[in-house]
Amino acid sequence: MGPDPAGGPNAGQTGDVSATGRSDAESESGSCRLDRVFYRQSTLAVARALIGLHLVRHTGGERRIGRIVETEAYLGPADRAAHSARGRTARTQVMFGPPGHAYVYFIYGMWHCLNVVTGDEGVPHAVLLRALEPLAGIQGRPSGPGRLCRALDIDRRHNGLDLCGDVLWMERPASPRPVRVGRSARIGVDYAGEWAARPWRFFDRDSPFVSGRPARALMR
Repeated sequence: MGPDPAGGPNAGQTGDVSATGRSDAESESGSCRLDRVFYRQSTLAVARALIGLHLVRHTGGERRIGRIVETEAYLGPADRAAHSARGRTARTQVMFGPPGHAYVYFIYGMWHCLNVVTGDEGVPHAVLLRALEPLAGIQGRPSGPGRLCRALDIDRRHNGLDLCGDVLWMERPASPRPVRVGRSARIGVDYAGEWAARPWRFFDRDSPFVSGRPARALMR
């Protein structure tokens, strides 16, 4: 939720974790959609577990699919980097609601950013989706949360959308690839004081689509 919606420098890598998580409903492709129980996990667990899973957008009779390669966790209201640090407002109301819904906000007059509401209802936690690896129906390079939303045609109309529905959802692929998950401080939240140093950014250490990595990495 920091002010770096399009993309930013690749912060240092400080360790590895493994993607975990729970999923249930089978899709036509054999993939498993994430259910409400998944989103009720701790926010840090969700942010880590989403790396390597798929984000699917159903629009205009087609599916746009991307592999999630970068996320950031926000644990308001104590977390000074979270929008919910300002309390319950018209803007942040969705974050206080049930998990598994989209929190979409608009920044700098040009970028939308997609967050996943997590944890217990009434506790305003969320995970920002920062970058995707395109798999189907996506044009361009969706590295950075603003470009991610632009590539999937996500905007404020989708604020509050149920991510367990049929418009926008996340799923475990039928044949998941191995993933090495790294972590670092979040990007663009220096204003948050001591909270800026929390290692709550998770990313695929091997993906050239992580925000801030040069396009030439795609040729490797």
